[in-house]
Amino acid sequence: MNNPFVDPYIVLNKVYSGGKYLKQSIAESDIEPANKNRTVAICYGVVERDIYLNHIISSNAQKSPKSAVRLILKIALYALEFLKWHGYAVVDNAVELTKKLGKSGAAGFVNAFLRSYKLPELPEQADERLSVSASVPLWLAKKVRRSYRGQAEAILTSPSLGLCVRFERNARSYLCEGGGHSAPVATPFKDVYIFKNFVRDEGFFAGDYTFQSIGSVAICHAICGGERLLDMCAAPGGKSVLLSKKFTSVTACELHPHRAELIKAYCARMGAANVTAVCADGTIFNGLYEGAFDAVLVDAPCSGTGVINENPDIKLNRREEDIPSLMATQSALLDNAARYVKAGGRLYYSTCSVLPEENDTAAHNFLAAHKNFALLPMDSPLAHMNTRYGMQFLPHISMGAGFFLTAFEREG
Repeated sequence: MNNPFVDPYIVLNKVYSGGKYLKQSIAESDIEPANKNRTVAICYGVVERDIYLNHIISSNAQKSPKSAVRLILKIALYALEFLKWHGYAVVDNAVELTKKLGKSGAAGFVNAFLRSYKLPELPEQADERLSVSASVPLWLAKKVRRSYRGQAEAILTSPSLGLCVRFERNARSYLCEGGGHSAPVATPFKDVYIFKNFVRDEGFFAGDYTFQSIGSVAICHAICGGERLLDMCAAPGGKSVLLSKKFTSVTACELHPHRAELIKAYCARMGAANVTAVCADGTIFNGLYEGAFDAVLVDAPCSGTGVINENPDIKLNRREEDIPSLMATQSALLDNAARYVKAGGRLYYSTCSVLPEENDTAAHNFLAAHKNFALLPMDSPLAHMNTRYGMQFLPHISMGAGFFLTAFEREG
């Protein structure tokens, strides 16, 4: 029998030591097809629980293990504590992998650790306790706890409900159990469902359905239609395609050429012929766009703190010191967007963040700097929290989605 820890180690080593994104590492790794689901589950689980697993290791080991051994321990601990695998099998596989990696000198330590470790108490200090229990960086635990108080742990630990599918047609044939699809969870939006399991088939390539997050759908639902829309940060193109039903034409901008090609492919698959993909830097002013659009959407680059349940490696890669730079980019995008909106037109700003500085603070700063714009009231059928400047969607109340949306109208 093949060692079930080998493939997870290969994938996760690229993440921890090579700086790869988890999805990228999984996609480029040669994983045994028969065991791919198991491997993916272990990899996501280890990254999701990284800080908690480190807490177990540091509380039970006198010295900090080298990176390779630490990763083996994380995989084994996840299998023991969360998958509830049999202890002897986990220990044997972990020791075998340690030797296979040329770390025979550490095999005894791995064996002894896994046979004798004890689960430690959580820290007493509130921020540190939340950091470990939710397995998020301390800086993020502090920010979320100060912003949301008693909701903080629910926000940071609320799981993804599954894969969100938006149907163009033939939805009924996918809505019963069988054929690799689980019974779906209905959302507040027509022909949009969340599945625990969904196997892509020929209907995807025929444009019968697409995969689009509930947050993305909610943003599009809240936007009013018109003649011309500029989607300033459009890749991979889901919002541009859905909003093409509300606007006569959509210009979809993307900084990176390969991602602009993704938009083109998305539009072709879904038959959105009125979307034009453009490779452009939204932070650089384009005089051709000045006053040209009925609506502009800035779905800005952000910390991603509202979607860590789907992208747990955000916990590994995002740093507190990234936030000021992200806020500067968000501000630059909004400044240009304001010049692209025609009189009477609307500017929409969204993020997939739960941090107020990227959301309400950004909206406040924008209005202070652009006196010809007024805040617009907004609503959504998806549960949310109303803030001073917009709608804050939170994972524990918004079907797993954490994002922010606000709108401004240009008065002159």
